[in-house]
Amino acid sequence: MTTTDGNALVDDLAARIRAKIMSGEIPIGAPLRQADLAAQFGISRTPVREALRQLQTGGLIEVVPNRGAVVRVPVPWEVREAYEVRAELESLAARRAVDRLDDATIGQLRSVNQAMYERSLAAAEGATEGATAGAAAGEQPKQREGVDNDQFHGLIYGASGNTRLTRMLVEINDAFPRNVSGLVLRENSRHREENFREHEEIVEAFVAGDHDRAAGLMREHVLRAGEHLAHWYERRSSTVFTG
Repeated sequence: MTTTDGNALVDDLAARIRAKIMSGEIPIGAPLRQADLAAQFGISRTPVREALRQLQTGGLIEVVPNRGAVVRVPVPWEVREAYEVRAELESLAARRAVDRLDDATIGQLRSVNQAMYERSLAAAEGATEGATAGAAAGEQPKQREGVDNDQFHGLIYGASGNTRLTRMLVEINDAFPRNVSGLVLRENSRHREENFREHEEIVEAFVAGDHDRAAGLMREHVLRAGEHLAHWYERRSSTVFTG
């Protein structure tokens, strides 16, 4: 195998492990054992070791003494700092999107927001057959709400018409496992209601063509979401074993 092929394998493997972490399939605090990953992906330990080093450099995992590599639990202040930046960037994206959103995309925003709310409510109440069947089979529940939330915001990124802005926002979002936002909605009924209502208000500002209101609402929405996420990590950091 050439060096180029080896690098491509490591990059691909790192991306696949990252996807499992971001989706919650590999949860925060979970160990990442080289032998298990090598067996799972059908490869030797060497590229696994290099892929884990790559993810460690990116801050997604950490090496804990006497335990090895684990999925890193973000520190709450990191979340707050990231969301402070994200709030300003998303405010700009919302302002730019006002004049660029068409009726079809407005309809998508409403549809995604409604679906996210209903899915989160059903999951919190344990009312879905899929959740019941999955629990009986010992499966991990799929965190679709986080995907829906990303889709809602992603539609606005796209409508902003600024690729660099979109890249910067995606990079900030990719710093934290995406399933967690879904968990926060499930576990906090007040936040679930707020999130749905705030999304609706942002859409109404788009429809009204109000640049200042759309930008201001988005900034407040993202800052509030960041606080909820930081509090979630504060609670989890005291219960996840990392020593």
